[in-house]
Parts: sequence; structure tokens; C-alpha cells
Amino acid sequence: MNIEITPKKTDGLERLIEVRVPIETVRDAEEKAARRYASGVRLPGFRPGKAPPAMVKKRFKDAIRQQVVESLIQEAFQEVMSREQFKVASQPHVHDLKFEEGEPLSFELHVEVRPEIELARTQGFRVTRTQVAVNDDNVREQVEQIREQRASWTPVEDKPAPGDMVRVTLGTADESGEFAEPREYPLVLGSGQAIPGVEELIMELTPGETAERPVRWPEDFPDESQRGKTKTVRIHLLDVKRKTLPALDDAFAREAGDFESLDALMAAVRKDLEEHASREADAGVRQQLLDQIASANPFDIPPSWVNQLIDGYVDAYKVPEDDRANFRNEFRPVAERQVRRDLIIDTVAERESLKATESDIDDRVSEVASKRGADPGQVYASLQKAGRLREIEQSITEEKVFAWLMERNEVA
Repeated sequence: MNIEITPKKTDGLERLIEVRVPIETVRDAEEKAARRYASGVRLPGFRPGKAPPAMVKKRFKDAIRQQVVESLIQEAFQEVMSREQFKVASQPHVHDLKFEEGEPLSFELHVEVRPEIELARTQGFRVTRTQVAVNDDNVREQVEQIREQRASWTPVEDKPAPGDMVRVTLGTADESGEFAEPREYPLVLGSGQAIPGVEELIMELTPGETAERPVRWPEDFPDESQRGKTKTVRIHLLDVKRKTLPALDDAFAREAGDFESLDALMAAVRKDLEEHASREADAGVRQQLLDQIASANPFDIPPSWVNQLIDGYVDAYKVPEDDRANFRNEFRPVAERQVRRDLIIDTVAERESLKATESDIDDRVSEVASKRGADPGQVYASLQKAGRLREIEQSITEEKVFAWLMERNEVA
């Protein structure tokens, strides 16, 4: 394509290219677009496809113009990519488009490119493996969590206490003393679901009773406009339920996981905790090693990739709109570290031919199928349908990369 390309910015990973399409090329594109329209449109007094091109161009001027712009920008983009040999990191953007009748088409193309990563040094580093020891208290705490999950809630007629589950209706009075329509709330007292003044009032009631009094909102209340305000609150206690934990015995162990005894359950919990601690220690070693490699081999990372990762976490955590700006600022260093980590792994995998092969993936699927007692073909189809084969490929590649790195670096 006959176009003029003028680089305006080439620092970092951002490229700003000024593109100019000569008037001759623009006219050729206009003629082609007009002929395409003429071959398909119907105009009164003419057979299909027989309307004069000049009439078609006049009648469908705006549509033809839009088609010309889109086609020329796409062709120009492909030409820029071919000439400059860019490896694009994100969707390019067009700015400052100028397209006047009888004039050349010009625009600025903003492109973010992938970083060129050399990783001159990937060995000779020393990292420390720290594994947290699992003790009896850790095991008891985990077992208590299992008990909590299997607790039963029994209605009581007593005044509620911390830990009880209650249902209340609550309304607040405005400055004129009029109460708003009360709303029903389920609460577990002592869990921070209600402000202290409200909880104190609830715990003075028995089911069926109503009370009202002024309550001061705390200074650290999430809604800044309500901090430190005092409002008259009316509370009606509907019911109270008290939690009963199952006895910690062999029967509980059998119910919790088909264990023969409480000792067997405790042993299984300890094993799980120790395996988790070991995985955490391994992850710590890997992250230390990647951090040292990143420090020894500095490179830029695409901002669009960081933003994309942050957006994913915003959606996953359902961050409220008002909190998103703060979340983005606080999470950005974590996202940058993750992008840098992924780029290092990809670079090592590519350079050392460590990427997972189809055979590797088939073997891993067979392992999964064996553990499930299922047919490997059915498991493969299920994973493929769920879009999880890519996960398996990445996991195997990471394992190969870290095995390669561990052989060349010291772990104390």
C-alpha cells in the first residue's frame, strides 16, 4: 500500500506513528467502494446494479465514506505492522483522524508493543525456603472450623448474646422525629455486621420486644456522611437462634469425612496442613527467584496488560464503583509483579524449549482421569469444553521452567 509513515514516539513500549494516505489511493478506494455499492443497491428507474456510479456516490455518500475510512485504516495498519515488524501487545488506537473531501487521509496510530526480553542472567542466584511448621494448635483450629461448618442453630427465647443469630426490623428517625419504613436484617451478633450501639440495644431485648433510643454512629463508619451522627433507632427483635457445635468425637469424624475415628480425622487434617505449608514454601522460593531474575534483568511491561489484570480482579472481587480507584492504585504493584513473572516464565520456556507438548497434556489428563476412575477421553473432552486445557498447559510449562531454574540456582 502506498502510504507515508512517520514515527513520532518510540520510547518504552509505546509507538506513535503518523500515517498519511495519498489522495490517489483515497480516490481508488472511493471508486472501489462506489462500485461495490452500485452492484448491490436499487435505485428507482434503474435495474439492480445498473445505477450510474456518480449517482450512487451522491446518494450513499456518508456510507461510502465510512467504508473507505475503515478499509484504508485497516490496510494502513497492516502495512505499518509489516514495515515496522511490530509485535503488538494490545489493540491499536487511531487518533487525530483527518479526512476532508479531495484531501489525503491522515491519522495517528498509537501502538503498544511487546517488550524485547533478553534475560542475560538466569542462574547463580540464592534463595531461602521457609516452611511454617504445623503444630497441634493449627490442627485444632482447623478442626474447629469444620465443627463450625456443621453447627446447628436452635431457636431460643432468651436475650441474645454475642455469637447468636438474630432477625430484627430496624428503622431510624429523621430530624423531624418521623421513622422511616423499618427493614428486616439477619445478623450474627459480634461479627461486625451491625454497629456497636445497635448490637447493644438488640441484646437488651427478648424475642417479640421493641425498643428505641439514640445511637451514635462510629467515627470509622464506611459512609463518611454518617460518621459521628446520632440517630434515634427503633428495633424489634423477631427471633433468636443459638449455635450448637457437634461433639468432638468419633461420630463427628465419621460424619465429617468418613474417618474411622477422631484421631484419623486429626491426622488427615495435619497432613493437609503440612502439604499446604509445603506448597506455600515452594511458591515462596519461586517468587523469590523470579524477583531476583527480574531485578537482574530489568525490562518494561505493557501497561495495558497490567490494567487488564487489574480489571479482572475488580470484576472477580465485585469491587464497588466508589472503591475502584483506590483498589486500582493499591493493587497495581501486585499486578505489575504478576505480569513481569509471567513474561519471565514465557521467555525462559520459549528460549529453552520448555513449553508443554500435546503429549505432556495427554499424560496429565490421564493422571487426572486415573484419580477420578474415569475414561481419559471423556475427561479430556470435559476439560476442553470447560476451557481448562490451557490451564493444564500453563501449569506443566511452569513446572518445567522452575525445574530448569532450580537446577541452576541455590535454594537454602
